[in-house]
Amino acid sequence: MEGTLHIDEDRPLNSSVQATIQTASVDTGNQMRDDDLRSENFLAAGEFPTITFASKRVEKVNDERWRVYGDLTIRDVTKEVALDTEVEGRAPGFDGKERLGFTAETVINRKEFGLNYNAVLETGGMVVGDRVKITLHIEAIRQ
Repeated sequence: MEGTLHIDEDRPLNSSVQATIQTASVDTGNQMRDDDLRSENFLAAGEFPTITFASKRVEKVNDERWRVYGDLTIRDVTKEVALDTEVEGRAPGFDGKERLGFTAETVINRKEFGLNYNAVLETGGMVVGDRVKITLHIEAIRQ
C-alpha cells in the first residue's frame, strides 16, 4: 500500500488523501484463501492490479474523529464511501521524523464493486456475505 496525505493543520477540512493498494499483495495468512481472493472470483489481480481511494472532502466529527469521503475503486468500479477516521496519536519516530497514527473504517457491499462470486453451503447458507468491513491502520510520516 502507498499513499499521500495532505494535512492542512490551519484548515483541516482542506486536507486530502490518495491511496493505492496492490491487489496481488492480499495476505490473510492462508495461501489457498489468498489465491482465491486474487483470482477472477474476487479481485482479479491480473486484470485489476490496484484498488484506489481518492478523497473528495473531509468533515470534522470532533477533535479526534474525522469522516473522509472519497471514491473507492475496485475492479474498475468506483463508488463514494465514507471512512470514519480516528487519530490514534502523533509522535517522533526513531529517525526523528514526525509520525501520525490513525485508524479508518468503512463498510461496503462487495456486489456493488463487481465481487459477485459465492457458493451455497450444504446447510443452505452462503460462503461469503455481501457486507465487507474495511479497517485500515495507518502510520503517516511527515515529509
